[in-house]
Amino acid sequence: MTLHRCPWCTNDALYQAYHDREWGFPVADDRRLFEKLCLEGFQSGLSWLTILRKRENFRAAFDDFDFERVAGYDADDVERLMNDAGIVRNRQKIDATINNAQRALELIDEVGSLAAYFWQFEPAADERPEEITWPVLLALPNSPTSKRLAKDLKHRGFRFVGPTTAYAFMQAMGIVNDHIEGCAIRPRVEQARLEFSRPKPRDQAL
Repeated sequence: MTLHRCPWCTNDALYQAYHDREWGFPVADDRRLFEKLCLEGFQSGLSWLTILRKRENFRAAFDDFDFERVAGYDADDVERLMNDAGIVRNRQKIDATINNAQRALELIDEVGSLAAYFWQFEPAADERPEEITWPVLLALPNSPTSKRLAKDLKHRGFRFVGPTTAYAFMQAMGIVNDHIEGCAIRPRVEQARLEFSRPKPRDQAL
């Protein structure tokens, strides 16, 4: 029996696996959040499938997105990455990833975790469309919440984090459930979100 999925994952097996097992399921792991934020930046001007096919290469090149290690990268590391044919060799995006790792450490020092920071931007129910259909999803390149997130990240010194990138990040990390109505994965994601314990900033944890 054919599984009904969101149209964007097409018939590509890798894309379908990503759609079925990852996209939209809530994430609280800081390293995964950092990885996704960086890969969304690398995606700018490209398709997500292009990045997905290179994801393991990116993980190998960037020490599995261990932001403490990435924050310490120097000029030699930049040159190493610029010579790595397995990733997107864009110096601005590479520099942004190193910068963002440094900013991530500052953010963790302030609020306790990246997860606690990002989940503060989960939109209220009345900010969301009543029904997520394919036409609605196509018309949602960003949202008021993703604009607030992008603005705050930029204020903190993060790069390659515009509202559209921020919204794609929110969709992928389960901060919103944008699987369309009728998609077989939508109820699974919704259940996972219901069972998910939202992380809180350090000063709100008690």
